[in-house]
Amino acid sequence: MNTQKINVDVAILGAGPGGYVAAIRAAQLGHKTVIIEKSDLGGVCLNWGCIPTKALLKSAEVARTAKKAKTFGINIDSYSIDFPSVINRSRHVAGQLSRGVQFLMKKNNIDVIVGEGRFVTSDEIEVASKDSKTTISAKYFIIATGARPREVPNFPFDRETILTSKEAMSLKIIPDNMAIIGAGAIGVEFADFYQAMGSEVTIIEMLPHILPLEDDDISIELEKQFKRKKIRVKTNTRVDAIEIDNQQATLHLLNNDKSEIIIADKVLVAIGVQANIENIGLEESGVNIENGWIKTNAFGLTNIPHIYAIGDVSGPPLLAHVASHQGIIAVEHLSKLDTHPIKENTVPGCTYSTPQVASVGLTERAAIAAGYEVKIGIFPYKASGRALAVGASEGFTKLVFDAKYNQLLGAHIIGSEATEMIAEAGLGLNLEITAEELIHTVHAHPTLAEMIMEAALVANDQSIHI
Repeated sequence: MNTQKINVDVAILGAGPGGYVAAIRAAQLGHKTVIIEKSDLGGVCLNWGCIPTKALLKSAEVARTAKKAKTFGINIDSYSIDFPSVINRSRHVAGQLSRGVQFLMKKNNIDVIVGEGRFVTSDEIEVASKDSKTTISAKYFIIATGARPREVPNFPFDRETILTSKEAMSLKIIPDNMAIIGAGAIGVEFADFYQAMGSEVTIIEMLPHILPLEDDDISIELEKQFKRKKIRVKTNTRVDAIEIDNQQATLHLLNNDKSEIIIADKVLVAIGVQANIENIGLEESGVNIENGWIKTNAFGLTNIPHIYAIGDVSGPPLLAHVASHQGIIAVEHLSKLDTHPIKENTVPGCTYSTPQVASVGLTERAAIAAGYEVKIGIFPYKASGRALAVGASEGFTKLVFDAKYNQLLGAHIIGSEATEMIAEAGLGLNLEITAEELIHTVHAHPTLAEMIMEAALVANDQSIHI
């Protein structure tokens, strides 16, 4: 076995959206940098999460467009879904981007060490691969090992009938029936995708609404639209047991005192994630863990003065764009630059189903609970000329303002291109914008983004178009 020792300024464990972005920023600032990854560059997000799922959802969107093409004056007599090609396109997109990250590592002179890395002391990481062992010492370390799907002890993954999201995005055939446990963003997106592919889908959520972290009005609207698409939505419902027989699942459900049994060919468990903190030598490093996550301060620094942790391994919010931003903040902090922590109220959350859902800042309920007197502005897609022109008239934009100062507190959108529109509201929150400032920002016409301005007008009792 080949052995080597190297010394660098910054060593990063994990090459997901947090790790590889941190590596690039470190290289830009003149640090000799190495990144350690046991699998593909880009992490779960790029290879098995954010990117390939969006490719799948685009195929779902195309299928739905083909189905309703006649409403646009286009006659398509028939169409069929080539499911293997749908999956292959998704995998191709992921592979292309992973190779892009490889190029970025070379461009920035970042060494990539392939293998499983673990701390042997707080000052050294040992990386083992099939035929080599590398010991890395560094001035600073950044842990970016991410997270994995959370498993339910009563029905563990067999990855054939009870699936993680990884298996759900690479099935060989379309299941006739799919049950999805958990109605967060992952569960909702897969429910939408497989319904478009032709599966009968049931989505099960213990809480009162799907997308339970979103504004109540948004969640209720999404439930209505899902039910119109014949997706079975079961809220306030838990799964008591799952029995597997001949690669088919029998799910025993309980809603209050009412029990129900459903049958599914595939069961996707999407109830959240847990940090990848095992087998990376945290005990040897001395890094503290709290509630299953690595404990850090606002700059990503752990209790060890030269070890940082970023992304999902350091806890919520569990979002790729947060991980990337945290990577930049951590590197700038260790470089003694004047950097600033993330303002959590300006972090957008996005769900890429049809309709899309996007939000930033406080929900109406959270704002009231925080003691604000609120003003609400809601503008429907059906009143937007652009939405009508593109055939996307379902949904609305909802803005929450502080009634005292008219300052924007939160924005919540359900409808076409919501995930693109939310950026304006995020910028507005970051700049502490008021309704008047949104109103006096000239928006291009016709655009969906006009609905941000129109919702501000509604909140200010100056509504023009409704």
